[in-house]
Amino acid sequence: MAYIGTSPSNGVRRRFVYEATASQTSFSGNDENGITLTYVDSLYLDVYQNGIKLKAGDDYTATTGTSVVLVQGASVNDVVEMVAFDVFSVNDSVSAKDGGNFAGNIGMGGTLAVTGNADLNGTLNVQGETTLQTHLNMGDGDIIKLGDSADLQISHDGSNSNIDDTGTGPLRISSNGTGIDFNKGTSETMAKFKTDGAVELYHDGTKKFETTSTGATVTGVLSVTTSVSSNNTAKVWANLNGASFGLRDSFNVSSASDGGTGNYTFNYSTNLANSNYSIEMGNSFDGTGAWATFDAAAQNPTVALWNMRIINRNGGASDSAHAMFAIHGD
Repeated sequence: MAYIGTSPSNGVRRRFVYEATASQTSFSGNDENGITLTYVDSLYLDVYQNGIKLKAGDDYTATTGTSVVLVQGASVNDVVEMVAFDVFSVNDSVSAKDGGNFAGNIGMGGTLAVTGNADLNGTLNVQGETTLQTHLNMGDGDIIKLGDSADLQISHDGSNSNIDDTGTGPLRISSNGTGIDFNKGTSETMAKFKTDGAVELYHDGTKKFETTSTGATVTGVLSVTTSVSSNNTAKVWANLNGASFGLRDSFNVSSASDGGTGNYTFNYSTNLANSNYSIEMGNSFDGTGAWATFDAAAQNPTVALWNMRIINRNGGASDSAHAMFAIHGD
């Protein structure tokens, strides 16, 4: 086995040589050969002046482990030599070439530079910021935990990507830029939340819903599975040409039928919640003084349809070129 120095069975001898200046008494630091004076035990230190061995205490003192002080100052060019003896011990180190393991703690006051991979089996406790130059790679099921109680967790389980928030407050996503976009890859928009602007919702890349400063705009058909309550919105309405019979326009009317002079039946596309609704009716003045009314004798209003009759001032039925109505209710 190779050792630093001599074999453990032998001692170590270190020699330090100094050339004195006039009246120099203290010798330390690097000698004439650039070797720094050190010794462990002054009992194992021999001091010579011009080849003559000096006596400890009478001729010199050595107490610091790094210096020798003469009692009598040396003459210029005197050669002062120290020989230190010590027992050899094997260096407790990790090989720079072959590597190895540290059994205890390691303290470092400067920068730790690692070239290559670093494998840590345990907890890495960092007191300060961590800066990554490339990527943070984590496996399936590994979790990024945030908060003192790990209230926010981000993970991927192999199929699903998860953001789990169990905090007492809301999960906030903030932007001072142009907004927040949700996309399918890089080619298709799913939703846009514009800063100080609209919220846009998309179906298969096509915008279908957008909020505005006055409300919202729906592109396409809005299907409602239950009733939508509004005191200011008609549930059913129609504008009818009764003379030639035909709907000019309507809402929530699936069909209209001509029941004879002045009589019309309207079927709803979506039934109303009940028949307790309010109806507004009107028609154009055609010289007969006709007005619109319910056909109460034939049928009262129902949740699915109702009959409208145009009555003239003489009490008879009359077709009107412009007959209209609007229904309000639940």
